[in-house]
Amino acid sequence: MEYRIITPEERALLEAAGCHFEDDAVVETSAPETLKYIRRVRFSGHVRFGRFAASFTLPGGLKKHSGLRDVTLHNVTVGDDTLVENVSNYIANYDIGHDTIIENVDIILTDGESRFGNGTDVSVLNETGGREVRIHDRLTAQTAYLAAMYRFRPKLIEQLNRLADEYADRVKSDRGHIGNHVWIRNTRAITATRIGDHAVLTGVSRIRNASVNCNADAPVYIGHGVIIDDTIICSGSRIEDNTTFLRCFIGQSCHFGHGYSASDSLFFSNCQGENGEACAIFAGPFTVTHHKSTLLIAGMFSFMNAGSGSNQSNHMYKLGPIHQGTLERGAKTASDSYILWPARIGAFSLVMGRHVTHSDTTNLPFSYLIEQQNTTYLVPGVNLRSVGTIRDAQKWPKRDGRKDPDRLDCINYNLLSPYTIQKMVKGSELLRNLQYASGELSDLYSYHSTKIRNSSLRKGLELYRTAIIKFLGNSVISRLSDLPEGASDEQIRALLRPSTPVGTGKWADLSGLIAPKSEVNRIIEAIENGTIASVQQINDEFAALHRSYYTLEWTWAYDLISKYFGFDPDKATAEDIVRVVEQWKEAVVGLDKMLYEDAKKEFNLASKTGFGADGTVREKEADFEQVRGVFESNSFVTAVLDHIRAKTALGDGLIARLRR
Repeated sequence: MEYRIITPEERALLEAAGCHFEDDAVVETSAPETLKYIRRVRFSGHVRFGRFAASFTLPGGLKKHSGLRDVTLHNVTVGDDTLVENVSNYIANYDIGHDTIIENVDIILTDGESRFGNGTDVSVLNETGGREVRIHDRLTAQTAYLAAMYRFRPKLIEQLNRLADEYADRVKSDRGHIGNHVWIRNTRAITATRIGDHAVLTGVSRIRNASVNCNADAPVYIGHGVIIDDTIICSGSRIEDNTTFLRCFIGQSCHFGHGYSASDSLFFSNCQGENGEACAIFAGPFTVTHHKSTLLIAGMFSFMNAGSGSNQSNHMYKLGPIHQGTLERGAKTASDSYILWPARIGAFSLVMGRHVTHSDTTNLPFSYLIEQQNTTYLVPGVNLRSVGTIRDAQKWPKRDGRKDPDRLDCINYNLLSPYTIQKMVKGSELLRNLQYASGELSDLYSYHSTKIRNSSLRKGLELYRTAIIKFLGNSVISRLSDLPEGASDEQIRALLRPSTPVGTGKWADLSGLIAPKSEVNRIIEAIENGTIASVQQINDEFAALHRSYYTLEWTWAYDLISKYFGFDPDKATAEDIVRVVEQWKEAVVGLDKMLYEDAKKEFNLASKTGFGADGTVREKEADFEQVRGVFESNSFVTAVLDHIRAKTALGDGLIARLRR
């Protein structure tokens, strides 16, 4: 776009419209024919503006023409067809895009150089420092996980911080930016902030040293009473209703409101927070807290739902708030639960009651931790048969609200994976060792400050084995999905043979990304030695690792087949695979029947208490059915039955092909 300095005649025209020019004012335009839409503007420094030819239709049908009215501009560029009016103080050192509305604002200012929140250190997990994550626009849950948790590799931390600073220096500027198609209304102070395209800010109290990264596919909305300092907000997020953030990172498609407050915390994709409070937390994807009485502090979470009144303590009145804890993926807290850090809760576990004994149940996933008379009782594996666990696993991918084609976080939704199965394998060994050490007839077993009842231990072993068989069977059947009829044993072995040696050994969950530890170490070493030389290259490496999940998963599962099915997969025959499928069918149907029975509890007589006010038993049941439906036609129940039929047919079909 070509600009030219306004002529003396054009300046006189503007002065006649109530405009004022400071002594240092240099005013340029690209469309002098639309100067008539500029009124009562004070020009200072270098000001540029484009044409003002378009009109905006506001909610309710009111129309306003683009232009500049009742505003002081100092070193500002304004794009085509933008409306700026009623700025009570001034706008200084800003570039404003086209087709944007800014009205009823107090001040918009950049004073000196700013990195707009990039390069800010967020003290997660340990309030006193030591696990700082240096945030930037391209930060992912995976990179943040390395920065927070791999402090024992100082070279890695040094390189991650250096790359973050390099990125922050590239975006550093003495001019703020407001993008195209932005709407800023009734907002008080915007200071040293970059605002992306299609953002909406209405009624915001303050936003300072921040970046709002969004686009036409995934706008950001920031609403009434919000205060944001030293924070980065990613695309598709919505923040409203007096929410406060101080030194935070808000990932893609997060939603916060109803007075939520957070400091020194990281929230990654699809997190939600309402009413409560967070301090120094690492909230991986789908961390959700909705209740006013809930405090999340100094913890690492993902796929987590915090019940009302959930609370944690991160100090024991000795050296301050230095303790931390982890609820691994899918863990939940029930209402009024409490955990005294340090503690580590296994994946997909449920915490009920108050726990002060610093439990570590990482190798016993899908468990209940229940407090009775100040004692923590552990029920291993019981969550595998919970309808709530399966419902959660089904809803997460459906609730992924990311519309931005450039997705930052890598998210694996699998309930059963090498990460959880390896823990079940270890957990099974652990439980058997407890049986051996204390005797099979012992009433109670002690493990890591918890108590396990005999019946719970035996049931846990059974559930873990069933889940392992289901996972391995799923993997085998998926691998043989293209098996032709009449295939020889050698053809079966060729299909089963892994296509890569990568994937064996321990797997890790990097806040949503499930991957072999060996590949994580490879990426870490490449960062340390400088082979990976930018934040985007780190993201690309994790994305490639995420895409190869199923290939690497099979390599890991292949090594486990002989242990659980009793044959060497290198010498597999059709009959070996038939036995695998038969056991898999039994496991799948067995677990589904447990889910069916668990779902039935939601429709028993006790669940109908409170229905049919002032009526008979028949009216109570009729009222319940009108509100909750009938068990047999419930969508989840029918899905379980359909799953049983589909998986049975799938297994029978493969067996038929093998036997032909």
